[in-house]
Amino acid sequence: MHLLVVTQYFWPENFRINDFVAEMVQRGHQVTVLTGLPNYPDGEIFSEYSNDCAQFSNFQGAEIFRVPMMPRGKGGLRLVLNYLSFAISASLLGPWKLRKLKFDVILAYEPSPITVGLPAVLMRKIKKAPLVFWVLDLWPETLQAIGVVKSNFILRAVGQLVSFIYRRCDLILAQSKSFISQIQTYAGNDSKIVYFPNWAESVFTSQVIEPATEITSLADDFIIMFAGNIGDAQDFPSILSAAENLKAHSQVKWLIVGDGRMAQWVADEIKRRDLQGCVVMLGRHPVERMPSFYMHADALLVSLKDEPIFSMTIPGKLQSYLAAGIPVLAMLNGEGAAVVKNANAGFSCAAGDASALSDAVLKLVNMSSDERDVMGRNGLYVTLREFDRNTLITQLEFWMTNLTYPSVKTSLREFS
Repeated sequence: MHLLVVTQYFWPENFRINDFVAEMVQRGHQVTVLTGLPNYPDGEIFSEYSNDCAQFSNFQGAEIFRVPMMPRGKGGLRLVLNYLSFAISASLLGPWKLRKLKFDVILAYEPSPITVGLPAVLMRKIKKAPLVFWVLDLWPETLQAIGVVKSNFILRAVGQLVSFIYRRCDLILAQSKSFISQIQTYAGNDSKIVYFPNWAESVFTSQVIEPATEITSLADDFIIMFAGNIGDAQDFPSILSAAENLKAHSQVKWLIVGDGRMAQWVADEIKRRDLQGCVVMLGRHPVERMPSFYMHADALLVSLKDEPIFSMTIPGKLQSYLAAGIPVLAMLNGEGAAVVKNANAGFSCAAGDASALSDAVLKLVNMSSDERDVMGRNGLYVTLREFDRNTLITQLEFWMTNLTYPSVKTSLREFS
């Protein structure tokens, strides 16, 4: 099949859609990507792209068409302009850039914002191809939860936009089971919504891993590692409070691998709280290098703020953590915490509870290495059982084939 992927974020930015595109090409499909200019998470166009944009026009055999857009920059206004500029640019220029191409199916990737659905819906109409919409973030609920939008009028308007997009999709993928009912309130009861979680990228199953030279730890250090976006949703105030609580335990070290809109605030707070001896920021690195960092960790930390919408979310990094075979510390509520608890793959505590996170860290510290290894293996087992990459991509491939060729019968509710 010829697949069009519409996504605001794509390689060299680190997102799971990169892995999916590469795999679909590997399976013999023709894949075209409509995307913007790489600027996540720093907010500035990547220098390597600016220096030679031609080398970023093809990824693993997939042809990439990019449209101009406003970089994220700093501040809420720039972020709004970033979202709108891609949606407008992709809607106006996308059809022209893709005018000579025919597609069998369109996949829109939506970790945020929902506005990526506008060019996707337009391409559905122009190309007369079914649209699959992969929902990894719920709008307008997330906007309200992180305080980006407080106006009820604006939230209602965004809700109407969400409904407009969802009702024009042929299949909606929900990243957690809790998402399904929420999506249905906007999409309508006759919509096709299926559970489709994230998976761990293939790099996390590699057998040959070289240690990250950026990390120099002592034999008695107990390393807790957070990897990924440093944003408001991840509740770094609570993480740093937990680190403060354990400052007297000199063997406990907190390593932060990633970047994001709150990175400078976190750096400033580390100094203000005098945590330089136990909390270290290592910056952003490609996803391909993450296993090299993970291998230094005794525990991997995932967190989300104490908001109802986040209790419905399975953070994307959780699948990668589980696949690494390392115990997980989960400071979050709901479905994500349940995955860790039910698998006995680590310890979970309530979102925002810094004291409980501190206690969980000490429990892990006081366990034997054999006991922690059992937790790590449990994470591997649940990965194979529920989040296997090959199984999930094959299921999505079947669903898209069914939309393209209705005579090929597959069950839409197989994973529900």
